[in-house]
Amino acid sequence: MASPLTPARWRAALRAEGVRFTEYAGWTTRGRDGATGRIFGPVHGVLNHHTAGTDSLAIIAVKGRPGLPAPLAHAYLSKSGVLVLVANGRANHAGLAARNAYEAILAERPIPRPDARSGTVDGNDVLYGIEVENLGNGKDTYTRAQYDTWVRFNAAVCRAHGWSAASCAGHLETSIEGKPDPAGPVAGYGGRGPFKLTMDRLRADVAERLRHSPGWNPASQEDDEMPAYVNLGVARPYALRPGAWDSIEFTEEWSDEPGGHATDGAVFARGAARFTGSVGLRFEGLPVGGVVQVRMSEYEGGDIKADHPVHEIVGTGGDTFGVVPLTKRLAAGRGMRVRLLNQSAQPVTVSSAVLTALVWRES
Repeated sequence: MASPLTPARWRAALRAEGVRFTEYAGWTTRGRDGATGRIFGPVHGVLNHHTAGTDSLAIIAVKGRPGLPAPLAHAYLSKSGVLVLVANGRANHAGLAARNAYEAILAERPIPRPDARSGTVDGNDVLYGIEVENLGNGKDTYTRAQYDTWVRFNAAVCRAHGWSAASCAGHLETSIEGKPDPAGPVAGYGGRGPFKLTMDRLRADVAERLRHSPGWNPASQEDDEMPAYVNLGVARPYALRPGAWDSIEFTEEWSDEPGGHATDGAVFARGAARFTGSVGLRFEGLPVGGVVQVRMSEYEGGDIKADHPVHEIVGTGGDTFGVVPLTKRLAAGRGMRVRLLNQSAQPVTVSSAVLTALVWRES
């Protein structure tokens, strides 16, 4: 019998395993226990899902879906590879699990095809859930960074509880409704090139991690040079007025090997390069339903050369938090900025902006 991880144990387990993560405001007390009268735990495994959508963080954490109140998982994983902790209590992610599949997870043995005739168990009571950003259409690809964090997350939970990788399952392995997730192509992992995701493959990679110490890293591709680590922020809150795009001016740098990025102001990467990461934003005073748009823009000098797709952060009242993935290839001579557009009718305060990224220089 395993009691659910406390917030302190979550943080310790993820950090030890090398998981890059952030925390969605209020996650330590978020859950469906009080609303349902059902207590989360004891826990017996990790159930893995794909979101079947894009930019799903707010849906998973606080919005939910029609007929399915949030939270919809305990953790959310964007394509940037940065995990977000969204709930610590009971979450609506698993639904009814076939008893024959559940008992196999409990016993850490191969999972048979789920059979409703064996009976059912409410998986929301006994399984952690992670939602991984992917359209689930068989074409949308999990990034290298995303899959690496996915493996580390499962290993971190298993290691914290003393479980084997057999305690990791996919929704398709437990669902009596024929759920297909998780599925899709993976860009690569360690020294491996593109491959198709299967739960057997994911479990094998988790098992490999568990054979090593938590700080272990898989061998990387030989042609991947060491990336630069960029970790930037703003020194103090500032006002974002409505109606005009405004670049974030990064004025703080936190890194073991500072690269002077903060002295570049708004530019966080210069080409030719490729990068992957995320920017976490917190706003004060954004009204409920109000929107701040976030986008990356390519500059040459002071001129905009390309705008990338918009992400929207919707006000929830009080402090509003969002994480936006940053993954692009940047041409030579160009610099990349993060820009914000306040679409509400009143000024809001950018109380925090923290950017983390890995940048590979290209010749």
